[in-house]
Amino acid sequence: MTPFDAVLCDLDGVLRHFDHDQQADIEARYGLPLTATAFAPELIMPATLGHVSETQWAESIVAALGGDEPARLAVAEFMQVRFWVDEQVRELLAKAQARVPVVLVTNAMDTLEEHLDRLGLTYFADEVVSSAKVGVAKPGRRIYEIAAERAGAAPERCLFVDDRLENVAAARELGMTGVHYRAYDDLAAVLP
Repeated sequence: MTPFDAVLCDLDGVLRHFDHDQQADIEARYGLPLTATAFAPELIMPATLGHVSETQWAESIVAALGGDEPARLAVAEFMQVRFWVDEQVRELLAKAQARVPVVLVTNAMDTLEEHLDRLGLTYFADEVVSSAKVGVAKPGRRIYEIAAERAGAAPERCLFVDDRLENVAAARELGMTGVHYRAYDDLAAVLP
């Protein structure tokens, strides 16, 4: 018997990865704290909740960095940082998908569909729960409930995978089995 009725999986940091060396290089060349500024809660949360677009988020980063031409150029480069799919994780999730629904649960922006298309993941998951679409973000309880509902599974029958421990802890509070993803083996251990 399958131990789970659904797999709920984070996108960024588990299935998709960004080139952090490229981000660090951009920060060093421009001498600007791009990552810290971009992901400051007051800037990232409105975009994550769908209140502003990714373009508006980028403009808010430029403004927070001083609004000058170097800030604009740095943010433009930062927004184009390379990303890719971890093929091992994709394969593991696809094997699980032969038995149970796989739902991507992601704190994302209005450009998520475009990014999934670029990654070849448009039709990969059975469902995608995007914070920008549903108006709630991890670790808020409601996004987990929505994901379980879309999977057609009780929370206590869901496996939840995320690279952020606070998101895993929130899933566990709902009775889900939570896996804190740091490396492929973390997921492979629970999805044989």
